[in-house]
Amino acid sequence: MGAWDDLDERLRPAVEAHTREYERVRPALDRVTVAMRDSIEAIFDGTDLKPLFVTARTKTVESFRDKASRTLPSPETGAPPILVFPDPLRNLTDLVGVRIITTLPHEVDLAANLLKRQRHEFDCRGDREKDIGSIESGTYGYSSRHLIMRTIHNEVVRAFQQTVDPETKAAGSYLFEVQVRTVLAHAWSEIEHDIRFKASNPKAWSPYFDRQFTGTAAMLETVESAFAELHERYETVTGFWDEDGEGSAPLTPNRIRDVWQTLLPHVDRKTDDNWGWAAELLAAHGLKTTLELVALLQADTITTVRKALDHRYSPGPDRLLDDMLLWHYGERHIDLTAEPADVESTPRRDSLQRRYRQMELYRTLHPA
Repeated sequence: MGAWDDLDERLRPAVEAHTREYERVRPALDRVTVAMRDSIEAIFDGTDLKPLFVTARTKTVESFRDKASRTLPSPETGAPPILVFPDPLRNLTDLVGVRIITTLPHEVDLAANLLKRQRHEFDCRGDREKDIGSIESGTYGYSSRHLIMRTIHNEVVRAFQQTVDPETKAAGSYLFEVQVRTVLAHAWSEIEHDIRFKASNPKAWSPYFDRQFTGTAAMLETVESAFAELHERYETVTGFWDEDGEGSAPLTPNRIRDVWQTLLPHVDRKTDDNWGWAAELLAAHGLKTTLELVALLQADTITTVRKALDHRYSPGPDRLLDDMLLWHYGERHIDLTAEPADVESTPRRDSLQRRYRQMELYRTLHPA
């Protein structure tokens, strides 16, 4: 049941009159909706931010009537309630609604800020984070960025305003709502809205439904966080390959540690936080930049090296880096990093030579 069903009989004529007027002008408002959607879609052309999709809708006549029926208690005893929106065609800012659906949470802010910068076309009159559930409240739900935008000298809006009142001096300014949310938040809110707010029989509602919605919201938040972390890691890794940017950064011990923990977080058992040993091994071969390190640490090559050596135990960073350099540089790596061949004890040289023979045998049996 909506607000219209419970509306005081004394207020129904006014709401019915507003609803008839809305039904009359709605086709012209539909054209405003299409124009707003097209304008907002065009904002993202030529930018790095690509929303999954941009949709728009004009409020239905039924929904308009229900929202126009909302009331507040009258301050006067015995008087009828007061309509929250006494002139809903002008008071309501969500008759036209646009949704921008993004992939990742950080893109919500990027999209909203990009939209707010279009000052030649729009003026932002409101911006808030609307959430059903938050960290502060200790609850879960979907969150959405809600902007109230005002058009500036828009010709489609002028045509609509003249439809509403042919005598008016149409300024082309009109308030409408833009929601920006992630695709997961969008899916959750759409399903919840269909079940919770459009339930045909409220008596059939069960507290278990609330519990299930809360549980799914918590899971979606976890998934969103995981996707955000994946995206951040991807952006970091791709930056390593930028010859003029991150890829040119020199290989200090701390830089090597950070690159390694980004590329190979599962191979990080070294308790000693000093990665000077790695810098020395790489410098022996003249490897001094981030790009050279990431080119060395290719996942398919690591897999091949581990197969060739048939490790009994998963190697740590020191052993794996040593093996990767041996795979790439062979005897040169031995000569550059092992003891001289003519000294009495050569444990490192012996180990490297044994491992190198294993690698060469593997290459013979598994030619590329």
